Amino acid sequence: MSGAPLPSSFDDDIDFFEENRWQKFSRKLKEEPLIPLGCGLTCYALLGATRSIRAGDHANTNRMFRARIYAQGFTLLAIVAGSVYYSGDRDRRKQYEGVKAEKKAKEKNEAWIRELEARDQEDKEWRAQREVVRKSVRDGTGVGATRSALENSEMREGLGMLNVIKQLWRR
Repeated sequence: MSGAPLPSSFDDDIDFFEENRWQKFSRKLKEEPLIPLGCGLTCYALLGATRSIRAGDHANTNRMFRARIYAQGFTLLAIVAGSVYYSGDRDRRKQYEGVKAEKKAKEKNEAWIRELEARDQEDKEWRAQREVVRKSVRDGTGVGATRSALENSEMREGLGMLNVIKQLWRR
């Protein structure tokens, strides 16, 4: 079996896969609107139970706690049903993320190899230049063939630096 992801109705929609937090939140809200509804009903039941406790209405307090239990059950049922219904899309998203991470790792590896090849090429050029300079120095035709003024005076036998200065002074 190939490693390519299965075709999806979302293949042409690049926004489906590359989204920010707000887009993801709104997409989840559109996909599973019953979960936030169940959470809201649970909060409403808790708020009603708190008000009825403060008012001292025991019958309404019990009714609100039962409503809270029903709202929580509704929310759990919505979570399970949504999980089953959208499991295919989640699998495709995981496959896409895996392919995307693999592609990114491959691009990073290729960039690293290109960088190593460029450094290797620079190193080879530097070594070739160094070898040309060494060869010209050995032959006496290149950079090392130039001499300084002191070298000419040093070539004379028996003359040191002090004698060279004395000869220059006499002139």
